[in-house]
Amino acid sequence: MTARPILYEKDGGIAWITLNRPDVLNAINMEMRDALWEALQAVRDDPEVRAVIFKGAGDRAFSAGADVSEFGTAPSFAEARRARRERDLWGLMLSLDEVLIAAIHGYALGAGIELPMCCDIRIATPDARMGLPEVSLGYIPSAGGTQTLPRHVSPGLALHMILTGDPIDAEAAYRAGLVQRIVPRQRLYGEAESLARTIIARPAATVALAKRAIIDGLELPLDQALALESRLATRALATAEAQDGLSAAIAAQRAARP
Repeated sequence: MTARPILYEKDGGIAWITLNRPDVLNAINMEMRDALWEALQAVRDDPEVRAVIFKGAGDRAFSAGADVSEFGTAPSFAEARRARRERDLWGLMLSLDEVLIAAIHGYALGAGIELPMCCDIRIATPDARMGLPEVSLGYIPSAGGTQTLPRHVSPGLALHMILTGDPIDAEAAYRAGLVQRIVPRQRLYGEAESLARTIIARPAATVALAKRAIIDGLELPLDQALALESRLATRALATAEAQDGLSAAIAAQRAARP
């Protein structure tokens, strides 16, 4: 039997999604892409899931990128573009209120780093190598890389990485802000889970609103982004969790007074 292209598991509010083609460095083919689409729709529609952790099977790679063996196999270019438009995986990821964490080891190239760049937090091991080699192969990053990379690192570094195709190591990615933590390989998934559990211990509604304020605000002029923040803050204050939290804070302040 052919192995499933992804593995999907739930554990106490966390969904684990494993890219499961280790024999080809977890290259993302259409079957895997469709499976990811279905899994993320399940995440969106499941009120129990508060966070998602992505990881790659095997020891060598999170994902080496799109499966180039499938290039040119679609009936036509238009048909290939239509399929991607109808199942906009990256757009779906960016629209989710759940917290998305990428646990990266080994190679994360092309679509293998474009997927993590649609996540909220990226954790990497010291052996991680991240890059967008498409230009050296005769095309350009087309799973959002030309737009997401400059939103995570400086435009100068984004230009260097994309135009040369040269990958960067985990330390350079950490200094540039592309990853938020570097942890030893044996601690990678434990750290990712600990971080996810810290976040999902916070009130669900306010986590979702704070995430939307940041992500949606990045696309707006500052005055409009501040107005968005004000609207979302008003919504946050109206939640039961906020009322409970404010009551507790007021009581604590009063108790601390001489």
